[in-house]
Amino acid sequence: MQAANPILQAGTYARPLDNSFRKAQWRMLLAAMFCYFFFYTGRQTFGFAIPGIQKEFGLSKEMLGWASTSLLWCYAVGQAINGNLGDKFGGRRVMTAGAILSCAANWVVSFAVGFKSLAIPWGINGYFQALGWAPGSRLLSNWWGAGERGKVYGFYVFAAGCASVLSFVTSIIVVNVLHLDWRWIFRLPVLLMLVGGIAFYLIARERPEDLGFKSPDTGVANNNPQDADKAGVADGEPQESSWSRYKAVLSNPKLMIAALAIGFQNAARYGLIVWVPVHFLGKDWAKAADGMIDPAWISVALPVGMAFGALTNGWISDKVFGSKRYKAIVLYMLLGAIASMGMYLLPTSILGLGLLFLAGFFVYGPASSFWALCPDLVGAKRAGTATGVMNFFSYLLAGLGEPLIGRMLDHSGSTSVVFPIVAASCLISAFIALFIRR
Repeated sequence: MQAANPILQAGTYARPLDNSFRKAQWRMLLAAMFCYFFFYTGRQTFGFAIPGIQKEFGLSKEMLGWASTSLLWCYAVGQAINGNLGDKFGGRRVMTAGAILSCAANWVVSFAVGFKSLAIPWGINGYFQALGWAPGSRLLSNWWGAGERGKVYGFYVFAAGCASVLSFVTSIIVVNVLHLDWRWIFRLPVLLMLVGGIAFYLIARERPEDLGFKSPDTGVANNNPQDADKAGVADGEPQESSWSRYKAVLSNPKLMIAALAIGFQNAARYGLIVWVPVHFLGKDWAKAADGMIDPAWISVALPVGMAFGALTNGWISDKVFGSKRYKAIVLYMLLGAIASMGMYLLPTSILGLGLLFLAGFFVYGPASSFWALCPDLVGAKRAGTATGVMNFFSYLLAGLGEPLIGRMLDHSGSTSVVFPIVAASCLISAFIALFIRR
C-alpha cells in the first residue's frame, strides 16, 4: 500500500513543506515590496512640482508648505484608521485599494487652478496613501517570525527607499527630459502605482493558512501568555475588537516613546524629500553644477542613500545589536545630523553629492528598526494597528515641519537652511529613542 503524502495529511507539516513555505514567504515579501516600490510616485513628487506651481499660482514657499502638510496630516489620520482596517479586513485588499484610489486622487490634483483646489485633493490623496504601509506591514507580520523581523522590515523599507528614487527619477524625466509642465508629474508616474497595486492583489495571500501552511511563531510582546490570549493568538480565539486593539497599543508606553521618536525622524526625512529638489533646482546649484551635471539629477543621491540606509539598519538591529533596535536608531540619527550639517557647510560644493547620499542613508535608515518595533512591542496580531498609530505621530510631526521650513526659506532667501533644521530633528529623535530600551 502506498504511503500517504505527508504534505497532504491534515495537520501535518513535514520537512518537504519547509522549502515550499520558505518560497511562499519570499513571494509575499517581494509582492509587498513590488507594490510599495511604486507607492511614493503618488506622494513624493510634490517638491519637483513646486517651482512650476509657484510660477503659475504665485504662491509662497510657506503656502506650499501648508499644501504639503495637508497630505501629511491626512496621511497621519489615515494611518491611525487604516492600520486597524488592515488588522480587521486584511492587508491585501486594503493596500490594493490604496494604490487605485491614490492614482485617481493624483489626477484630480493635476487639474488644480489655485491653492484650495491643490491642497484639498492633495490631502485626500494623503488618506488614500495611508491605505498602503500599515496594511502591508500587517500581511508581512503574518508570514514572518519574530527572529527575522528586522531583516524583513529592512527589505520592506528598502522598497520604500527605492520608491523615493523612482519618484525622483520619474519626476525629473517628466520635467527635464519630456519637458512637460508640473501637472504631468501627478499624471504619469502614478500609473506605475496602479499596476503595482493590481499585481499585489493577484500575487499576495493574507495568511499562510490561505495556501495550506501553518503560521510561523510571530511572537508576542514580552512573551506574555496573557497578551497572546487577548490578541486572539490561540487557535479558535475570536477576533479582537478594534477598540481593544487601540486600547492595548495606546497603553504601551514604549510604543508611545517610539512614536514620538519616529515623529522627529520623519520630520527630518520629509524636510529633505520636499525641499532638497527645490534646493537643487535653485540658481546657486545651477551655477555650481554648470557644465558638469544637471543639478536635478544630483538630488537623486538622497533617495538612493535612503534606500540603502533602510536595508542596513534593520539588519544591524538584528545581527549587531541583538534586536535592541533603539541602539541602531540612535546611531543612525546622530550620523544623520552630522551629514546634514555637512550639507549646510558645503551648500554648493560637488562634494555635497556624497554628503547628500549619507544624509539620506542615516536619516531614513532607522525606519526599518522603528517598524520592526511594532510587532516586537505589541505582538503580530496588533501589528497593523500599532504601525498605524506610530505612523500617525510620525506624520503629525512631519506635517508641522513643512510650513515652518517653507517660512524660514522665504525669510532667509537660502534653501540650504533646511539642513540645520533636519540636523536638529535628528538629534531630538536620537535623544528620545534612548528611552525605548527593552
